[in-house]
Amino acid sequence: MMLLQNKKVAIVGGGMSGLTLARLLQMQNIEVNVYERDVNRDVRVQGSTLDLHEGSGLEAMKRAGLTEEFYAHHRPVASKMRIVDGALNIKFDDHDHVKTITEDRPEIDRAPLRDILLNSLQPGTVVWDSHFVSMEEQNEGWILNFNNGSTAYADIVVAADGANSKIRPYLSDTKAIYSGITLIEGNIYDAKNNAPNLFEFTKGGKVMAFEREHFIGYGTKGDGSMMFVASFKAPEQWTVENGIDFRNKEQVYNWFKKEFDSWSEQWHEFFSGDEVNYILRPQYYFPLDQSWESRQNLTMIGDAAHRMPPFAGEGANVAMQDAFELAACLTGNQFSDLKTAISHFEKEMITRAAEATQESVENGEKMHSKLALEQMLGFFMQVKE
Repeated sequence: MMLLQNKKVAIVGGGMSGLTLARLLQMQNIEVNVYERDVNRDVRVQGSTLDLHEGSGLEAMKRAGLTEEFYAHHRPVASKMRIVDGALNIKFDDHDHVKTITEDRPEIDRAPLRDILLNSLQPGTVVWDSHFVSMEEQNEGWILNFNNGSTAYADIVVAADGANSKIRPYLSDTKAIYSGITLIEGNIYDAKNNAPNLFEFTKGGKVMAFEREHFIGYGTKGDGSMMFVASFKAPEQWTVENGIDFRNKEQVYNWFKKEFDSWSEQWHEFFSGDEVNYILRPQYYFPLDQSWESRQNLTMIGDAAHRMPPFAGEGANVAMQDAFELAACLTGNQFSDLKTAISHFEKEMITRAAEATQESVENGEKMHSKLALEQMLGFFMQVKE
């Protein structure tokens, strides 16, 4: 506690790691604000359903005193998996089993999880509509500048502002590496009406499809929406040279029919409706051996520190573990000064994140290989035994 006595902490970014950290610091009576670029808390939360793991995401909820709220909103059926080929032939079906593969990794949608964390914070903790632009050192701390013209002072800044962090360059100039895989993310609202067949096919769970080095994964959410990703190997330049306007649904649909030409027409339901929007996401990761000079007034957590592809389901879990490990270092009494505490946290975090990143990259390779379907079936069958 002594390390943060009379100090103000600014967390930039109101995602899972930033909000978890804010909650844990407030439990120790630390003065903290979260600066979030969303205009308010009602902005629609994108992204897939999360499965929280023992020792990381679930441990964070436990330390935050929010386990009960978590289980009140988690979705047991969301864990149930179907594995299919490009013609939607079912090769493996979790719905046939009483125990789900991932039952020890309970699923929750991002929106309710964010709400649980927001509701646990003191009023006024999150400063909305605060899009970070720059900062400069003042005294021992920082003056932060935001897009709306406002400024704020903090003794310590924590970057929790995601994969394209604007604060990371103040600590590290290490660039991310392209993984060789790009994905198109699609979100469909009121999926029961806008993609009825694929919606029904999930049975409330999720579907993974493999065919010819291409992958489609999708699942439903509690709000009736559906998120899908279509991923494939592509050169890094493809992102800027593909000539597709991803706001133009017809162009995206034409691209899909050509790129996924061996897949059955049932998949076209994702691309033929009006109620869908797309995001292009080339997959990058930071080097496994990255390092930077620790500072006494600045650190980073989550994707800002260790972005990785989503192919191991580890990103949010590692990020939430970052939050409780950093909180423990800053509020415990094992370190004599802030720089030592932050340095210890960062070394441990980089090691943990490197393992998760390596798993994500290796899984990405397997999922986009010629033998992807066989390998994934082998993996799931083994888990069942």
